[in-house]
Amino acid sequence: MAERRGPVSSEQMAEGPGGTGPLPPARPLDAIDQDILRMLQADGRASVRSVAERVHVSRANAYARINRLVEDGVIRGFGARVDHERAGHGTSAYITLKIVQNTWRTVREQLRQLPGASHIALVGGDFDVLLLVHMPDNRTLRELVLTRLQAIPEVLSTRTLLVFEEEDLEPQG
Repeated sequence: MAERRGPVSSEQMAEGPGGTGPLPPARPLDAIDQDILRMLQADGRASVRSVAERVHVSRANAYARINRLVEDGVIRGFGARVDHERAGHGTSAYITLKIVQNTWRTVREQLRQLPGASHIALVGGDFDVLLLVHMPDNRTLRELVLTRLQAIPEVLSTRTLLVFEEEDLEPQG
């Protein structure tokens, strides 16, 4: 079993997207900010004008608020919700990893490079890292686990949990 490390530092928690450095301190979000977030989660392609109209502020105010939410790291990006099976990735799995103590940053960088990696989390409990991958098929998943993951020197062990069915709980546009 991997040794337990100390708590995650506030610096680690406050890193920008991709570990690019510290973010500014979080500012409180008011009801308008919350409404903007809900709208953009439902439709990331909404125009600033439509956002402004729906939350009853000027376009300049909506634009400034959206920019602040991005700069503060509240909004981490804009993207499409993908049906992985229809996109040719019919096999999904959560892979748990036990890693050598204090190697999170090194392992994270290597996991980011893996094809099909969708989500990486440092967690507490019986394992250290939870990795979500979307692969074309079981053969490709097997190769990823047995060839790529287990070849990472800091990875002590893995366990693969095959996903039979999944549902995205984020608001739908």
